[in-house]
Amino acid sequence: MSFLQHLEVLRWHLIRCSMAIFASGMIAFFSKSLIFDYLLLVPKNPDFITYRFFCSISNFFGTDGLCIDQIPFTFQSLAMAEQFNVHIWTSITVGFIVSFPYIVFEVWRFISPGLLAKEKKNAKIFIFISSLLFFIGVLFGYFVLAPLSINFLGNYSVSDDVARNIKLSSYISLIRTSLLAAGFIFELPVIIYFLSRMGLITPQLMKTYRKHALVMVLLLSAVITPPDVISQIIVAVPIVILYEFSIFIAKRVNKNQKLRVTK
Repeated sequence: MSFLQHLEVLRWHLIRCSMAIFASGMIAFFSKSLIFDYLLLVPKNPDFITYRFFCSISNFFGTDGLCIDQIPFTFQSLAMAEQFNVHIWTSITVGFIVSFPYIVFEVWRFISPGLLAKEKKNAKIFIFISSLLFFIGVLFGYFVLAPLSINFLGNYSVSDDVARNIKLSSYISLIRTSLLAAGFIFELPVIIYFLSRMGLITPQLMKTYRKHALVMVLLLSAVITPPDVISQIIVAVPIVILYEFSIFIAKRVNKNQKLRVTK
C-alpha cells in the first residue's frame, strides 16, 4: 500500500473511533444526573469513601491527622453557557473512557497487518491488558488523585477574607484531568512493550536509569498532586511499581527476541 492508501485506512479507523466516542458520549449526555450527582460531584463530600479510608488509617495509628470535617467551597457558574459546555465536554470524556477498549481494538486493526501471524493471535490479550490498565488508572485518578487534589485545593486559602467560590468548569476540569492523566500513566507497561519490541528500550537501559526515573516520578507526583509528602508518596508508589513491572516486560520481550534469533 502507498502512503496515501495507509492514510485512507487510518482515516476510517479514526472515523469509527469517533463514532464510538460520540455514541457513548450521547448516552453519557442523557445520563446527566448519574454522571454529575452520583459520580463527579461526590468527591467534594467529606463522607466520600477515600476520605473515610484515610481517616480510618489515621485512627488506626491513634491520630486524626488525615480526617476531614468539611471541604469549604461552593460551586458557581459565571457564564451563560458554562454549565452546558461542562456537560458537553464531560460527556465526550466519559464517551472516550467507555469506548477505550474499542479504540484500542481499532488501533490493533491498523497495526496488525505489519505483525506476524503469532503476534496477531495476541490481539485479545493486548486489548484486555491495555483496557484493564487504563480503567485501573481511571479508578486510581477518581478515588485517589482527584480527592487528594480537591481536599487540598478546596481547603487552601491565602486569607480568610477570600471566599471559596469555585467555578464549576474548574472543578470538573480537575476531575477530568486526574482521570485521563492517571489512565494514560497506567499504560506505561504497554508503551514499554512496544518500545522494547522496536529495540528503542532495553531492560539494561531501564535499570541503569532507574534512579533518574525515580526522580522523574517524584517530580511528576509533585506536579499532579497537592504539595504535601503523603499525597506525593501515595501517587508515586503505584508509578514506581508500574516502572518495575515495565522492566520485567522489557526482559521478557528481550528474552523472546533472543530465542527467536537463536532458532
